[in-house]
Amino acid sequence: MSVSSKSVVQQIERLRKELHEHDCKYYVLAQPAINDEQYDKLMSELLLLEAQYPELITTDSPSQRVGGQPTKEFPTVMHSLPMLSLSNTYSEDDIRDFDRRVKSLLGNEKYHYVCELKFDGVSLSLQYKQGILMRGVTRGDGTQGDDITANVKTIRSIPLRLNTNEKKFLDCEIRGEVLMNREDFGIMNEERERAGEKTFINPRNSTAGTLKLQDSKIVATRPLKFFAYYMRPNTATLKSHFENIQLLRSLGFKTDDNVKRYPTIDGVIEHWKEWEEKRESLPFDIDGIVVKIDSFAQQEQLGAIAKSPRWAIAAKFTSRKAETKLLGVTFQVGRIGTITPVAELEPVFLGGTTVSRASLYNEGYIRELDLRIGDYVIVEKGGDVIPKVTSVLTAKRQKNTKRLKFPSVCPECRTKLVRPDGEVNYFCENDECPKQIRGRIEHWAMRGAMDIDGLGWAIVDQLVNLKYIRNVADLYELYEHKSGLEQLERWGKKSVQNLLEGIETSKQKPFQRVLFALGIRHVGAGVVAVLCDHFSTIDELHTATQEELEAVHEIGPKIAESIVRYFADKRHRETISRLKKADLNFSIDKTKKNGKLSGKTFVITGTFSSMTRDHAKELIEAQGGRVASSVSKDVDALIVGEDAGSKLDKAKKLGVDLWDEKKLLANIGGKN
Repeated sequence: MSVSSKSVVQQIERLRKELHEHDCKYYVLAQPAINDEQYDKLMSELLLLEAQYPELITTDSPSQRVGGQPTKEFPTVMHSLPMLSLSNTYSEDDIRDFDRRVKSLLGNEKYHYVCELKFDGVSLSLQYKQGILMRGVTRGDGTQGDDITANVKTIRSIPLRLNTNEKKFLDCEIRGEVLMNREDFGIMNEERERAGEKTFINPRNSTAGTLKLQDSKIVATRPLKFFAYYMRPNTATLKSHFENIQLLRSLGFKTDDNVKRYPTIDGVIEHWKEWEEKRESLPFDIDGIVVKIDSFAQQEQLGAIAKSPRWAIAAKFTSRKAETKLLGVTFQVGRIGTITPVAELEPVFLGGTTVSRASLYNEGYIRELDLRIGDYVIVEKGGDVIPKVTSVLTAKRQKNTKRLKFPSVCPECRTKLVRPDGEVNYFCENDECPKQIRGRIEHWAMRGAMDIDGLGWAIVDQLVNLKYIRNVADLYELYEHKSGLEQLERWGKKSVQNLLEGIETSKQKPFQRVLFALGIRHVGAGVVAVLCDHFSTIDELHTATQEELEAVHEIGPKIAESIVRYFADKRHRETISRLKKADLNFSIDKTKKNGKLSGKTFVITGTFSSMTRDHAKELIEAQGGRVASSVSKDVDALIVGEDAGSKLDKAKKLGVDLWDEKKLLANIGGKN
């Protein structure tokens, strides 16, 4: 292409400007001006020119939204101004109390409130220099967060370049919330289910997990959106929060279109009640409204206490409830044979999704509700996530209805059910029950256990149906069926090879992971940590008596009995023998006993940028440390990540040492 240098620069700038404008129209204003094909053509032209003239590529180019190689860790960044958390209120009285406190502190000054929706998402700070996005940082602990800039750039509702030439706004910090629309989340989950991948629990959890991914190419495929609610320019002085929101819109950000300003608390309460009724009309989840003093001068005057400002509160909504009809009850079989009743409901819209099934927990819960088929019931989302039946509308009950009877045999294999003394659940004790076989293999492959990529429930189901696997030990002989697998529908050489490599890689997991993956009843990750402190090999654990097990701190009679019963089963011993032959780890590395954290006890809370909590646990244990499940005076340090909860408060009260991710890595003498 014969063009001058100047004309190339002009052409590139024109394409970038057009693409920025179309991104804003589509992702921010929801008013697309061209179709996907036209947009892709513009992007292709830009990519071609930048490939020919790489020296002209800039960080704010639309072509740079998806980064290159996956990052190994996220650097920690201090916030220039702390990202405070809000005090929560749940009642009109609480909101009026807040107003009384404001009034007493401001005296005779007039003040206004601004109300905005409280997005159920993940907080984010954006830093712009000369109008160009330079950095995106998570909230972290409020004083420092993780630099996730590569991931942030993939979110198309975040402008890479501010829509302004005013110098006073070019250097600034923008804060807001990242979230997913419910519909987009549902579509993403359906696609994952079809691919046999694990589905996400809810949009917020999915958003938080996505932002922590270390491959921005994957992040770019997720339907993330950003809503801005705060701007702090380095030079200009803004007078009010309401003015701030208007400015953010003009700079090219999505903002809450439902922001309102009120001169009295009565208007605030009316706004709160209105949105509690209307929240399902939104495409995304909210869990309340945020109430703020409008004037920045008055905000500064009111100040903050601890980590919460005196000038703002979160007025939360109550749990969502709906009335519907009970059509029937099904009984699910878990991996260890637990029988769980599930209510089959007349579909009802609740909390942004259509609910047709809900938990009934156990036989005692059904009896307590006096539940009958055909009853009208109240369904509630516990924590606005998991549906459960909470009450029965007996006044609407039809005549001649019969009480529900809990089954006496397993719904899958017809084995007689048992309920151990002192327990609320019934169990199927047939290890060959098809549902249990699938459940045990899924548990073995899950993250936190052997972490085998590509072995989701759909693949497990297919392999079990083909009789390629009936036991976790069969996975390590699956290579014998390689040619057969390659002939299956939707399979191929590459996918089969990836699965076999994932299985082979799992052999490197430490003994703690293997012991957890075995799925011994009552032996979760916390119990595994305790057991591995006292038993260095699977053989030592196998030969331990119930009395010896009970002598271990935190191991009670129920856990001890379960372990003894597990190893008494010949089939379990045979499985372990086969796994040993496959070279899995059934002993602890002796060198860890003299590690840098030997003799110390830790508790882990929150989420981390460069590792999962399971990985942090492995690092500690590899250096001889012990990881406990709860904070006590015997704990040497609490490892604190983002969104730390009550464990952090308890650790502070007890004077327990607090470590962040960097300090943990420093104390073990290297990176993860």
